[in-house]
Amino acid sequence: MTRRAAVLCGAAVVAAGTLTAAPARAGTPRPVPAPAAPLAWTKCATAAYPTLECASLKVPLDHATPDGRQITLALSRVPHTAETYQGPLLVNPGGPGGSGLTLAGFVASALPEAVAAQYDVIGFDPRGVGRSEPALNCAPGHFAPVRPDSVPGTPTVEAAGLTRARSFAQACGRKYADVLPHLHTVAAARDVDRIRRALGAERISYFGYSYGTYLGAVYARLYPQRVRRAVLDSVVDPTGVWYENNLTQDRAFNDRHRAFLAWVARHDRTYRLGTDPEKVEETWYAMRAALASRPAGGTVGAAELEDTFLPGGYHHGYWPFLAEAFAAYVNDQDTEALVEAYEEFGAVDAAGENTYSVYVSVQCRDARWPRDWRRWRADNWAVHAEAPFMTWNNAWYNAPCAFWPVGAERPVRVANDRLPPVLLFQATGDAATPYRGAARLHRLLRGSRLVVEDGGGNHGITLSGNACLDRHLVAYLTDGTVPRGDGDGDDGVGDGGADAVCAALPEPEPLPAERAMATSGAALHRLIGFRP
Repeated sequence: MTRRAAVLCGAAVVAAGTLTAAPARAGTPRPVPAPAAPLAWTKCATAAYPTLECASLKVPLDHATPDGRQITLALSRVPHTAETYQGPLLVNPGGPGGSGLTLAGFVASALPEAVAAQYDVIGFDPRGVGRSEPALNCAPGHFAPVRPDSVPGTPTVEAAGLTRARSFAQACGRKYADVLPHLHTVAAARDVDRIRRALGAERISYFGYSYGTYLGAVYARLYPQRVRRAVLDSVVDPTGVWYENNLTQDRAFNDRHRAFLAWVARHDRTYRLGTDPEKVEETWYAMRAALASRPAGGTVGAAELEDTFLPGGYHHGYWPFLAEAFAAYVNDQDTEALVEAYEEFGAVDAAGENTYSVYVSVQCRDARWPRDWRRWRADNWAVHAEAPFMTWNNAWYNAPCAFWPVGAERPVRVANDRLPPVLLFQATGDAATPYRGAARLHRLLRGSRLVVEDGGGNHGITLSGNACLDRHLVAYLTDGTVPRGDGDGDDGVGDGGADAVCAALPEPEPLPAERAMATSGAALHRLIGFRP
C-alpha cells in the first residue's frame, strides 16, 4: 500500500500571512434551489465491485454564496435491488482526506446481501479529495525519503523540521488561496446535505469510520431532521479537536506499539528476537538509531521506519509482515525486507499527497492550533518522554498548522438530543481514536448506543471479521434495532457506559505475511488508511 489516509496532531515561530475568509458557522445556510436535474449515474465497475456506478455533483465552494463558484464532488453508488427500499446509506472512510468511492463497494459487499440490497450505498470523495475537483496537492514530494529524523535532538534537526512545515503551509497558500478558506468539516457536512438533496431523499443513513465519525456528528448537529440512522465506528473525541486529540493519540500509539513488540516476544520461535518484551523494545529502538545514521537501501531512515510501523497500531493483521521485516534486519542484516515494508505501508504516492494536503487543510481550519512553537516543543517533549514511538513524527505531520495561512474556526459543539438512536462502535485499545472519545460522544448524543470491543486494539472494527459486532450493525441497519443496555458505566470497560460488549478478535498467528494481509480487516484498512 502506497497511500496513507491522514489523521490527527503543529505552531509558529513566525506565522504566515492569513487569507481573509468568512467564518464557517454552524447555523442554517441560506436556502438553496432544488437540483436542476437528477444525478447521471454511469457504470464504473471494478473486478471486485461489478455493480458500482459513478456520478458527479456541483456544489458551492462557499455555501454562504450558493450562486457563486461551483466545485465538483465525485460520487459512487451500489444501487439497491430489493423491493424493500430504505433509502441512501452514505459511507465515509475518514481522514480527513480519505476517498470514499471504493468504500461504497466494500460496504455493500461486506454487509449481508439481504441488508445491502435495501440501500443505495453511496460513496463520495469529499471536497478537495481524489476525483473531486479541484483535488489538492500542495507540495509534491513532501514525504520523499530520507526526511530529517523526527526527534529534534539538535537545533539543526528542529530547524529542518520547521522549514519543511512552514514550506508546506506556504505552498498550500500559494496554490489554493481561493480554496483553503472553504476546506473544513462544516463545509463537508453542507456538501453531504447537497448530496442528500441530489439523491431526492428526505433523510439519509450514514456510516462513518474514524474522522468520518466527526463529520457524521457535525452533519447530525446541522441537520438533525435529515438523519434516519447513523453508525459511527472508531470515534473521534469531539472535545479535543484537534491539537489535544493528537497528544492523546501519541500515548495510545505507544501502548499499541508495545503490544506489537510483546507479541513478537511471544513468538520468539519464529522471529528470534527474544522472549522479553522490554529487550525486544530495546532492539527496535536500536534499529531505529542505526537507520537514523545509515538508512536502509538509502530510503528508510528513522522517520520512514516510524511511518512503516505505524499501521501496526491501526490493525494487528499487519503484525506478521512488520515482524518479518524487523527480524530480517536484526538477525540477517537484510535491508530489502525493510524497504519492501516501507514501500507497502509508509511510502506516499500522489494519491497520498492529495490525502495529506486535504487532511492538513481541514484540520488546520477546523480549530485553533498553537502559534508559538515553544508550546509545541514543551508539549511534545513531555509526551515523548513517556511515549517515544510516534510523538514527534505525529507533531511534524501536523506542524503546518503552526504556519497555516488561513484563520481557524471554533470546533462544532456536537451535543444533540434531536436524533434517532445513533450506534457507536469502539475498541477499548484503539490507538488512533482512543476509547474516551467514544465515551464522550456517547454522552453527548442523547439516546445513542455504544457497542464496545473489549480488549480490542484495531481501528475500524465493524465489517472486519468480528461476528458479534457485525450482528449489532446488521440488526440496526435492518430495522433500527439497538442494544438495550442501560449505559450506566457498570460494564467494566471504561467510562461512558457500554450498552453491549463484544470479545475482541484473537491476535494473529505468525503466518506468512501474504496470508495475514488477506483478512477482511486488512481489506477495510486499505480503504480507511492510516492516521485518522
